[in-house]
Amino acid sequence: MLDLHRLRLLREVHGRGTVHGAARALGYTPSAISQQLSVLEREAGTPLLERVGRNVRLTAAGQVLVRHAETLLEGMEAAEAELATIAAGRAAGVVRVAAFQSAFLRIVAPAVRTLSASHPDIRVEATEAEVEQAAPAVRLQQLDVVVGDEYDGQPRAVHADLRRERLLRERIHVVLPTDHPAAGVDQVPLAQLADVQWAACQPGTGHWEMHVRVCRELGGFEPDLRYSSDDFLILLELVRTTGAGALLPDLVLGYGAPGVAFRRPAEGAVGREVFLLTRRSRTPAVAAVASALRTAARNT
Repeated sequence: MLDLHRLRLLREVHGRGTVHGAARALGYTPSAISQQLSVLEREAGTPLLERVGRNVRLTAAGQVLVRHAETLLEGMEAAEAELATIAAGRAAGVVRVAAFQSAFLRIVAPAVRTLSASHPDIRVEATEAEVEQAAPAVRLQQLDVVVGDEYDGQPRAVHADLRRERLLRERIHVVLPTDHPAAGVDQVPLAQLADVQWAACQPGTGHWEMHVRVCRELGGFEPDLRYSSDDFLILLELVRTTGAGALLPDLVLGYGAPGVAFRRPAEGAVGREVFLLTRRSRTPAVAAVASALRTAARNT
């Protein structure tokens, strides 16, 4: 008899590419994962993994088991959600949500407050995470809902097994200290800002890549990225206190920032899409959370 827990571990190793990656994600030791997979191989009666350099990959038998594990785990999730709904008499259960910082503050937090009144039997567990890390966790059923972002010209990976829908579209603004000479007009030519010190998110993030691309393509210069933080409110403070510049989206406009000016780039509009990502099969509780997030996004 195959054990569902061990099937989940196999799928996790497949998704992460290494036993160590699966162990970090699940909070196990690598040796514990390896022991459980050895038991699963004895249950299956055939090898399920083979080593390729430092990584592992599934054998043909392992691929068969992971494919069926997806179906079994989705069925278990649906059964648990249905039982919780029957017990409560309405949508119920745990929904795990992840969002990047500004969406967490402006969309997720208001939605959680609304849900606490409209759906008291839904427990929302929310965490801050970038979509690069969160999307794989949805596919592995460690998260249920992700609020992600996609900057113009930087398309995210498309996952056929996930459902994506737009929540809102934002404009990107040039953010400068109010006493900067270029801040006196509504539309700022980026080409005039080549000597500015810039504040942006960490290298490797979509925001950092957008920042470099916009300065190169629209401004014609290589930006001096002097300061970095994935917290947009810290970036605002860096603009205010150090005289740096930044490229920040509409969601940040909701926070008062004395001494800071938001201007549009004169060379053309720059934007990003904020989207919702879930598995294609949504439980009633996930559907209720998705609806609340859509409403919160409309109200931003």
